[in-house]
Amino acid sequence: MNERDLNQGRPSRISDAANDSAIEAVTTFSGNKALMLDEPLIFELGSSETCGVDIDVMEPVESRLGGLERNKPIGLAGLSESETVRHYTRLSRQNYAIDLGLFPLGSCTMKHNPRLNEKMARVAGFSDIHPMQPVSTVQGALELIDELAHWLKTLTGMPAVAMSPKAGAHGELCGILAIRAALEARGDAREVILVPESAHGTNPATAAFAGYRVEEIPATEGGRVDVDALAARLGPDVAGVMITNPNTCGLFEPDMRKISDLVHAAGGLVYCDGANFNAIVGRVRPGDLGIDAMHINLHKTFSTPHGGGGPGSGPVVLSEALAPYAPLPYVTKSDDFFHLIEEEQSLSDDSDTFGRMTAFHGQMGMFTRALSYIMSHGADGLKQVSEDAVLNANYILRSMDDLLDAPFGHSGPCMHEALFSDKGLADGFSTIDVSKGLIDEGYHPMTMYFPLVVHGAMLVEPTETESKHALDNFIGSFRNVVTKAKEGDMSLLSAPHFAPRARLDETAAARKPILVWNEPETAEAAE
Repeated sequence: MNERDLNQGRPSRISDAANDSAIEAVTTFSGNKALMLDEPLIFELGSSETCGVDIDVMEPVESRLGGLERNKPIGLAGLSESETVRHYTRLSRQNYAIDLGLFPLGSCTMKHNPRLNEKMARVAGFSDIHPMQPVSTVQGALELIDELAHWLKTLTGMPAVAMSPKAGAHGELCGILAIRAALEARGDAREVILVPESAHGTNPATAAFAGYRVEEIPATEGGRVDVDALAARLGPDVAGVMITNPNTCGLFEPDMRKISDLVHAAGGLVYCDGANFNAIVGRVRPGDLGIDAMHINLHKTFSTPHGGGGPGSGPVVLSEALAPYAPLPYVTKSDDFFHLIEEEQSLSDDSDTFGRMTAFHGQMGMFTRALSYIMSHGADGLKQVSEDAVLNANYILRSMDDLLDAPFGHSGPCMHEALFSDKGLADGFSTIDVSKGLIDEGYHPMTMYFPLVVHGAMLVEPTETESKHALDNFIGSFRNVVTKAKEGDMSLLSAPHFAPRARLDETAAARKPILVWNEPETAEAAE
């Protein structure tokens, strides 16, 4: 039986070296290779001298821009409707997306978003409302926000939640500002926030932005917080700790309760980065671990499009100690009517909010998707979500650890993501070569060089939505690329070969970005 028979009549996907060379040598007038389209910039397709539609010349009108009028042509390329649609459709085909295949980015939870949730987010009354409508006309939307808030508090074991933060880092800032407000209210302003090595990179940035001095707490050889080092540093100048749990090594912090007790005994408060809540939802309630504030990425845990600068939402659950300092606005209910509290004078006497973080309340589409996800799964389903996420990550970890170094594999099972290092690759080969090789295999690369505590880190998060078949295909591709890197296959150093663009000079792109289009003759003159 030949290979074509094995593929049930389909042409083989495997070609010999001679054929590969012949394929690479083929050139075309257009630059395209069949459906691998070589799409120019929009400025190279059209001209600013032309327009895709006929527009009558208008009589001059009196400007109302107060001296802010444009003083030169905008310079946009003019294309016909068909050219415009084709351009953006072709660009979209160069995107990798969760609807195309497994997205292994670690610490990002790039998972399939059920279409049911998308449908709910488009229901009239959720999708077409305006934040400045009278409260009486958006009662259903406010009830949804209140219901989602109830479930977030239930799942975390926390008494309060601020729904307005727009994303994870915004939620971190909310939590830290609440901590600062609580400390200042008791006349105990402090200067330092402690951040473990295994925390997300936004944690120290957020603390610094809020005006704190950041000090790092080392990790143990097992990849977890060094509790003794933390205890030794606690003192009257420490406002609190920002800890990620599960952490960026993909490990749960088993001493979380002890850490919280130590920080509280020293007069500080505990912020937990909840970006990885996907790994413990339905299994662990952060409130039971002594946590005072934790943001929840609805766009990671509870089904929302993630990545590409898309919409986010980062509600922050708060302990009893921090609840009075929650930001405005928030939803309350009385006499079967939902109110949106937006002014400090509307607050109860026991509230001392630190103020407003955003103009309007939350992200309605994100709230709708999240509540749909929670209600369609139920308590048992959410527990299975975390269990399957952890199972899938451990399946990848144990399927690769005979080939790739797993620096914390000896620490027991991982949580939602598997972490590998570049140890053992052939001389001259590194993590970036593995990632570029994965592109040729048809996958978006895993997270590279993060967390920083592991040299040449490769962080893989399969999420709970991938089947065993999908995982096996990814593992097969991952093993193939890693084997090439260990054996010194020189073709890997120039990968990717089958992507719309060859390997780019990423250092030059970061240090000398070209962000403005110049006409070719202008660009040559500038050189």
